Amino acid sequence: MYKTIVVHVDGSPEQEARLRAGALLANAFDAHLVGSAATGISWFDYSLLVGSMGAPMMPESDFSGVRDAVEARLEEFSTAVQRHGVNSFETRMLEDDARYALLLESRYADLVIVSRDGEPIAVPGIPAQARGLPEYVALHGARPVLVVPPGWKQRALPGTAVVGWDGSMQAIRAISAALPLLRQADAVKLTLINPGAMAEMHGEEPGADMALHLARHGVKVDVVIETTRSSTGEALLKVAREHDAGLLVTGAFGHSRYREFVLGGVTRSLLAGSTTPLLIAH
Repeated sequence: MYKTIVVHVDGSPEQEARLRAGALLANAFDAHLVGSAATGISWFDYSLLVGSMGAPMMPESDFSGVRDAVEARLEEFSTAVQRHGVNSFETRMLEDDARYALLLESRYADLVIVSRDGEPIAVPGIPAQARGLPEYVALHGARPVLVVPPGWKQRALPGTAVVGWDGSMQAIRAISAALPLLRQADAVKLTLINPGAMAEMHGEEPGADMALHLARHGVKVDVVIETTRSSTGEALLKVAREHDAGLLVTGAFGHSRYREFVLGGVTRSLLAGSTTPLLIAH
């Protein structure tokens, strides 16, 4: 069960969609909803600004405009959450970059809800937030991330869920993280793309063992096998469209570059192209 759900609050045009999804899930699971907003100022940045050698000390009041703007966003969030009928919620303002703030909040939550990258929202006096928020939180955090597409208004979540299954540890973690939603789904399409290319990962009957595992958890599951020349990401999006899916679940793949995780091609294409909420876990 999801009992604590964190929603990223930044005042962007995409915020309403993820707030709607968060409220829907909070009501469905009787969960506590946390609105998390970041000032974009880390304590390290603050110490450099106010105490670096040779730089004049900056008064605390210089940061009040930033904090006031964040507080206003959180108040708007609270009003909207009450309008959606959520009984248990709170707001938190963190003095940090949004990526690190959400990583901290995610330690004590069951699910983090964000949007895929849109136009960065500038806070007066502070540079725009770094891009790549969904992938950063998914690859560096320990909790699943629900990425809500811009303008999402569908009321059914999950409705029909499409689950990408390739036998990997990342896919197992995503499926485990999504179980509360999969149990509530009208139908679950366990989807394998070109499983013959990785026969050693699937056994004699591709998808059968995972389907049985899900069925034992009370999930209504069917196995869908796609043989295609399209990329894995494109094939999964096609299956989601064909079944009018309300949720897409996949593992988040990454590899190291200069000591930072960056997404693999499949996850990037799903983030860029999905019009369905996407639950990812690494």
